[in-house]
Amino acid sequence: MLGLMSGFASSAPNVHIAPGPVMKIGSFVITNSMLYGWIVIVCSIIFFIWVARQMTIKPKGGVIQYIEAIAEYIINTVQDAFDDPAIGRKFVPYFLTLFFFILFNNLSELIPISGDGIHAGNLPLLKPFTADLDATVAMGVVTMGLVYFYSIKLSGGFRKYVRHFFVGNPLNPLYFFIGLLEMFSDAIRVISLSLRLFLNVTIGEMIIVVFSWLGHFLAPVTALPFELLELLVCFIQAYIFTLLGTMYLAIAVNAAGHHTDGDDLTEGPFPETIKATAAAAKGQL
Repeated sequence: MLGLMSGFASSAPNVHIAPGPVMKIGSFVITNSMLYGWIVIVCSIIFFIWVARQMTIKPKGGVIQYIEAIAEYIINTVQDAFDDPAIGRKFVPYFLTLFFFILFNNLSELIPISGDGIHAGNLPLLKPFTADLDATVAMGVVTMGLVYFYSIKLSGGFRKYVRHFFVGNPLNPLYFFIGLLEMFSDAIRVISLSLRLFLNVTIGEMIIVVFSWLGHFLAPVTALPFELLELLVCFIQAYIFTLLGTMYLAIAVNAAGHHTDGDDLTEGPFPETIKATAAAAKGQL
C-alpha cells in the first residue's frame, strides 16, 4: 500500500509508477523495488523456515494449515497439468516458489511502510517488486525460458520445435502465414504474463492512493474496501501467473510425449485432422 494516510501528506495524490534509485553499490544502482523485493525474500525465507519447523504429522491450526492448504493446492495443480504426474513433480519446486514469491510481493503493497509510507528524498523508499515492469518482465522471461528450453529439448531440437507451429505444408502460403501467427502469439506470452501482473498491482496501488487522498482524515475508511479487494487480487494474480506458466509448459511437454519422431504434423499437404477426415470419408465410400 502507498499508505492509508497518504492523503495527509500532500494536497494531491502522488503515485510513483516507475521505480527510483535509492542507493548505489559501486556502479550498481539499487532501486526501491529491488530493495523491497530483497526484504520480502529474506522475510519469506525466515517465515518458511519457521513454517517447516512447526509442521507435524498431525495437522496444526492457525496460519500453518492455510499455508499447507495453499501449497497442496498449487502442487496438485502443477502435477495434474501434466499427463505424467512424475514429470509434473519435477517442476513443482519452481512453480510453488514462484507462486509464493509473487504472492508475498503482491501483499507487500498493503503494508503501510510501502510506497509513500517511507521516503528517500522525493521517492518512496520501498516499492512493491511486482509493481515494477522490469521485475515482472524478468519473471516472465525466466518462466517462458523454462518453457522454451523444455519445448525444444523434448521436441527433438530447435528445427522440429519451429516446424510444429506449421500444421500443414509450410510451402502452402496459408499454412505458412498461420504458422507465423502461431509463432508470434507464442512469443508475446512473455509480454502478456508481465503486463497482466504489473498492471493489476500498479492499478491497485493507484486506486488505494486516490481513495485515501479523497478521504483525507477518513482515509482508512474510504480506502478499506479497495484494500480488501486488492487482497483478493494479490492471490488471484499470483495464481494466474503460476497457472499460465504451468499450462504453457505442460502443453509443450505433453505434446512432445504424444508425438514420436515419425509423427510430424508438417508432412504432407494437409493438417493431421484433415487427413483423418479424408481417410474416414474414403472408407465409407
